[in-house]
Amino acid sequence: MPIIKSAKKQMRQDIKRRKKNAVIKSDIKTAWRKFVKNPSRELLSEVQSAFDKAVKKGYIKKNTAARRKALAAKIAKANADAGKAVKAAEKEVKATIKKVEKVVKTEVKAAKKTTAKAVADGAKVVAKTAAKVEKKATAATKKPAAKKPATKKPAAKKPAAKK
Repeated sequence: MPIIKSAKKQMRQDIKRRKKNAVIKSDIKTAWRKFVKNPSRELLSEVQSAFDKAVKKGYIKKNTAARRKALAAKIAKANADAGKAVKAAEKEVKATIKKVEKVVKTEVKAAKKTTAKAVADGAKVVAKTAAKVEKKATAATKKPAAKKPATKKPAAKKPAAKK
């Protein structure tokens, strides 16, 4: 503990200043955390305001505040650009989905037509096959004709040997 009167006074002033600085520091950090979680124009203005107040009260220097405000603006701009890019991509994806759905519908219709035609053709083939099977079945039930014995041909004469 100081003994000299001026040192005691300086200590009291330091305590008051430390409390003020802690409040200002807390305000800056709170505003910055909110902004980093969700960068938007409203939160950007809050962060810039907090830095300006800190400069005004002498907590940070003017150039430090300018650097940090510029960084915040850069982050906000990047977030806004990313948001625009995301919206454009979503729009493009939706358009592509619609095109694909349209193509799929036409393909399904064509497939239904060809399937119906194939079914009709298949029915014709089945009817023809059934007719053939019936013919064979009726032919199989008839008694087969008796086989004729094979007749032998007379053997060919060999030419006479030369003397």
